[in-house]
Amino acid sequence: MAGAASAFFLLDIKGRVLVWRDYRGDVSSVQVERFFTKLIEKEGDPGSQDPVAYDNGVTYLFVQHNNVYLMTALRQNCNAASLLLFLHRVVDVFKHYFEELEEESLRDNFVVVYELLDEMMDFGYPQYTEAKILNEFIKTDAYRMEVSQRPPMAVTNAVSWRSEGILYKKNEAFLDVVESVNILVNSNGQIIRSDVVAALKMRTYLSGMPECKLGLNDRVLLEAQGRATKGKAIDLDDIKFHQCVRLARFENDRTIAFIPPDGSFDLMRYRLSTQVKPLIWVEAQVERHSKSCIEMTVKACSQFKERSTATNVEIEFPVPSDATNPNIRTSMGSASYAPENDALVWKIRSFPGGKEYMLRAEFRLPTIMAEEAVPERKAPIRVKFEIPYFTVSGIQVNEWPHMHYIQLPPPAAALSQH
Repeated sequence: MAGAASAFFLLDIKGRVLVWRDYRGDVSSVQVERFFTKLIEKEGDPGSQDPVAYDNGVTYLFVQHNNVYLMTALRQNCNAASLLLFLHRVVDVFKHYFEELEEESLRDNFVVVYELLDEMMDFGYPQYTEAKILNEFIKTDAYRMEVSQRPPMAVTNAVSWRSEGILYKKNEAFLDVVESVNILVNSNGQIIRSDVVAALKMRTYLSGMPECKLGLNDRVLLEAQGRATKGKAIDLDDIKFHQCVRLARFENDRTIAFIPPDGSFDLMRYRLSTQVKPLIWVEAQVERHSKSCIEMTVKACSQFKERSTATNVEIEFPVPSDATNPNIRTSMGSASYAPENDALVWKIRSFPGGKEYMLRAEFRLPTIMAEEAVPERKAPIRVKFEIPYFTVSGIQVNEWPHMHYIQLPPPAAALSQH
């Protein structure tokens, strides 16, 4: 087993200890001062962004959230990724209990913080990090806490992310595919980089211990089955599953089999590093009529099928820092000048496929320019939008095999109860 954390610290923005939990007795509070010294050194080095520091036989792993540092110190060799994931889960649990994790919420609820740390880590090893399960036996009412004498069944079950005895009058499960497309285009219109980052988001309201099965139009699966893959299959990269998914089953036949948590969760995350054309193409032309006047013409064109519609479209393009008194005309939507960002923001609530819209803006430039003025830095044009019921990757999620779910008996207890 990998080495465990010796101690857990919660620090304020100045490095002062808010909460300290000692698990193994081989790290003292003096290490906090050494950690913060190393942290200041790392902040002074622009090339060092890693969340790990080492000093005199002690390894520090840390994350920052708002005005709080979460840090573990240890003297043994460890699984750094596991402990860093634990720190992020601590953030999620604290936000579940206190709405937001910050210095004030920790000071107001330090008793609850210690109780949570006792349950989430035992002798330096991460234990239970599901907020919904912890909430069953660590309850808060204002600043008071009630702890039940008997832990919930999910703590001692093989399925730690789901409680027993869940019952719904109507069994329902909802799945959404949410994809984010990142495209970088140079001034010549050439695509420099493009990728798709996505997640399968689920909401389940199922009774008992259901086992769900899903299938994807994954190229590896379709080729293994001898089915045609032309125009249908996709190659998924960097797949990350929720802990409920049976990884051995997926590696064997690419079936996503799982007993879902109750409520909302991310079943799977993936990435596609494939060439993607911009769904909304933006072209901008800038003309200087004089040293004190500039005119901008922006054309936005949707490059997807007419049956789809982009919503909440926001196009932000830069303007000179001294521009004033804009005169803006648009063929669709509304535009406003954002001087705090030196930008013009064009918002279009609904942008159907195959459409083209125009914007023209005139700005005054009161600043007198020198004859050998340094050319202004050209900031990029940013485009944000949403397209409901549309996936760039072409991913398809199917029930497997044509069933809603299988009702399972409760899992055997991992620990015997007396």
